Amino acid sequence: MIKGLKTYGSDKLVKELPKLENPIFICTIATTKTSEIPGLTGAGATPELTKYTPAGDAELILSGKVMCMDDIPQTIIGEVVTPTPSVIAKASVELADTAKMIIDAGSEIKANVDVFDISDGNFGGDISTGKAVKNPEAIFNKAYDLATILSEKHDYIVIGESLAAGTTTALGVLVGLGYDAKGKVSGCMDTNPHSLKNRLVDEGLANANITPSKDNDPFEVVAAVGDAMLPAVAGVIMGATVPVVLAGGTQLTAACAIVRAIDKNFDFSNTCLSTTAYVVADETADLLDIAKQIGGITVNAVDPFFEDSTVEGLKNYTKGFIKEGAGAGGAMFLALMRGHSIESIRTAIEKEALK
Repeated sequence: MIKGLKTYGSDKLVKELPKLENPIFICTIATTKTSEIPGLTGAGATPELTKYTPAGDAELILSGKVMCMDDIPQTIIGEVVTPTPSVIAKASVELADTAKMIIDAGSEIKANVDVFDISDGNFGGDISTGKAVKNPEAIFNKAYDLATILSEKHDYIVIGESLAAGTTTALGVLVGLGYDAKGKVSGCMDTNPHSLKNRLVDEGLANANITPSKDNDPFEVVAAVGDAMLPAVAGVIMGATVPVVLAGGTQLTAACAIVRAIDKNFDFSNTCLSTTAYVVADETADLLDIAKQIGGITVNAVDPFFEDSTVEGLKNYTKGFIKEGAGAGGAMFLALMRGHSIESIRTAIEKEALK
């Protein structure tokens, strides 16, 4: 048993991954105009600044500094600055000493670091219009091809995301594909604006003339009410010939729903979802139920015990704020699989947060 880790489902990969030596960590970035709707997300100091968050996270993870804006994307709770999840991801991946990569599936603000761009210059629209993503199938195919190449060089792939308002676009895909997901997706604030999320999804599906069903074409649903990150991650899941760790929460269940819609018999035994304990414990959501509906998805929850942290802002994660993002949960899981204790991981995160 690994301290700080709880597994819901098969422990197959928890036993296998420590034996593998050459993983890669990927953060997939994209933006959606949905994030600029007031009251929907806290992934940025203001709704207008949310479009900078993915690029800023990518820059921090790869270069250690943010260049696309004046400061690190952050959330201020009271007077306490809560470190962005990309700080957690960066510290954990560097401790794990692995390769790292950014996929740009469709960001409005471009990161000032090397990225693998599969966006064709597009970024996401407001899902309430029913016109959210241009050509999601092309994004899927490019990510699929990339995963086959990465599988030849790496023993396993850990892939997360940075996308403000991503739980809302995930809800759109899950509902559009016939899942009971309303009131079950997580969020980065201590309160979860489910009624607003539900309204935006319903408007988008209606404007796209889509009736929720498991028989719907997943790319049509993504085009209407999804985001560009989701087909990219789905492409990596299906294109990889090595184990895939999905570094995130309810957003990445939507990527799994896309995979299930493409191949109803897809075997997820070589894939797991690894997130923070704060997402699993979120009383305003139900990650485990969504995973159960899709079927075959193991969920790993990492608890970094931030209540014991010397950094006051990290304690806000235990109070229902932020919870996850930029692959933070999966990055900590990666560090655990590479033999580091949860205490050493927390210490590395604290040092990064204080820079």
